[in-house]
Amino acid sequence: MMGYLYLNQPNLPEVDVEVITRRDLKAIVSATGTIQPKLSVDMSASMMGRVTRLAVEEGDRVRTGQFLLQIDPENLQAAVNRGKASLEASRASQSQAKVNVETALVSLDLARDNLARQQELWALRLIAREAYDQAVAEVELRETELRAREAEVEAATQRIQQEQAALDSAQYDLTQVTITSPIDGIVTRRNIEEGETVVIGTMNNAGTVLLTIADFSVLEAELEVDETDIPDVTFEQAAEITIDALPDGIHLGQVTEIGNSPIQDNGQTTANQEATNFKVVITLNSNVPGVRPGFTCTAEITTSTRSDVVSVPIQATTVREVKVGFDGHEYSNLSDMPSRSPQEDPGPGDEYQEEQEGVFVVREGLAVFIPVQTGIAGERYFEVLNGLSEGDRVITGPFDVVRNLQSGDPVGINSDTSDQANGLSSSSRGGFRLQFGR
Repeated sequence: MMGYLYLNQPNLPEVDVEVITRRDLKAIVSATGTIQPKLSVDMSASMMGRVTRLAVEEGDRVRTGQFLLQIDPENLQAAVNRGKASLEASRASQSQAKVNVETALVSLDLARDNLARQQELWALRLIAREAYDQAVAEVELRETELRAREAEVEAATQRIQQEQAALDSAQYDLTQVTITSPIDGIVTRRNIEEGETVVIGTMNNAGTVLLTIADFSVLEAELEVDETDIPDVTFEQAAEITIDALPDGIHLGQVTEIGNSPIQDNGQTTANQEATNFKVVITLNSNVPGVRPGFTCTAEITTSTRSDVVSVPIQATTVREVKVGFDGHEYSNLSDMPSRSPQEDPGPGDEYQEEQEGVFVVREGLAVFIPVQTGIAGERYFEVLNGLSEGDRVITGPFDVVRNLQSGDPVGINSDTSDQANGLSSSSRGGFRLQFGR
C-alpha cells in the first residue's frame, strides 16, 4: 500500500513548461552576402588613346554588338595606310622579279642554242677551242643568273607575306579602338568620360576598366558561410534570400557553388584570421525587379528536414552530471541504481558520473532530469531521437531557475503556462510530495 501527501510550500520556484508534441522541422544555415549577376563583364581597352566618342551612360540597356565607345583611331589608321602601301610595293617588287626570271630564261635558251652550234663547229674543227669554251661558260653564267632571279622572286614573296601580316595586325589594332558590347545586359559602371585618355594594363599596373556590363537574367547570392556550417551545405539545397534594400519579398534559390578554399582578404593567409569563412553561391530562381549589383542579402539554406517528429524547445535543453551504474544504464538517483548480487564480485567502478545533455520534465510536482539524444536543430526546436515521448511536460524556463535546478527538486508551474501543462493536478503545482507506505 502506498500513498502521497502534498504539503503547501509557497516558496517553490515557478517554472515555465511546454508539452512535447510532434512537428515538422527544418535545419537552417544562415549567412550574409551580396547579390551579383551570374555574368558580368569588365570592359578594358587593349589600345591606349583618347576617347573621342562615348555612346552609353550608367544604367543603359545594351545589346550584343552595340557600339559603346571609340578611342582616337588616327594613328592606327595611318599605320594601316602605311601597311597597305608597303604591301603594294612588295607586290610590285615581286612582279619585277618574275619579269627578270623570264628574261633570264630567254638568255639561257639563247646561250644553250649558241653552245649547240659551237659544239658542231668544234667537232669539225672549224673554230678555235677558245670559242667553244666561251660558249660553255656563257651557258653556266645564264643558269646562275636564272637561279638568282628565282631567288629574288622567293624573297619578294616572303616580303609580301610579312607586309600582309603587318597590315593584318594594324587592321586588327584599328578594330580595337571601336568597343562594342559582348553581351546583352545593363551598363552598371562607367569609369571613363569623353576626352579622357585610356591606359592599358601592364604586368605591374592594372589597366583602366572602362565599363562594366552585367546580365541580370540570372542572379546569384555570394555568401560567406562559417566553417562550422560548411559540412552541412551541399549542392542543390533550397534557400530563401532576403535582400536588405528590397525587404518586401523572399526569393528562392539553390546552392550551385561551394568553395573548397577559405576566403582570403587582401591576399593574406588565413593562419592569422580569427574566423574562417567559405564562399557559397546561391542561384536565384527568378528575376528581382530593381536589384543592383552589390545589394546585401541574408540567405537561409535548408540543410535538413524532418516531418512529424518529436521535438523539444531549444531553450529547454541543458547539461547535467548523470550517474551511470555498473549495468551501463543511466540513473538520476543512486538509490534507483541496482546493487550487485552476492554472487557477483564487488569491484571498483560500480557507478560513475558523466555530463549529458537533457531536459527537465515535471512529474508529480518534481523536476526530473531526462538525458536525451537530439537530431537536427530547427529555428526553435531540436529533434528528439530518444528519451522523451509525446505528451511529456518539459521545463523551458526561467533560465536562472533551470540553471540551478537539480533532478528531484519540487517545482511549481507558472500560471501563464499552466494551460499547457494540462493533466497536472493542482496538488502537484504548489507543494512537495511525501511518500509513505509499504
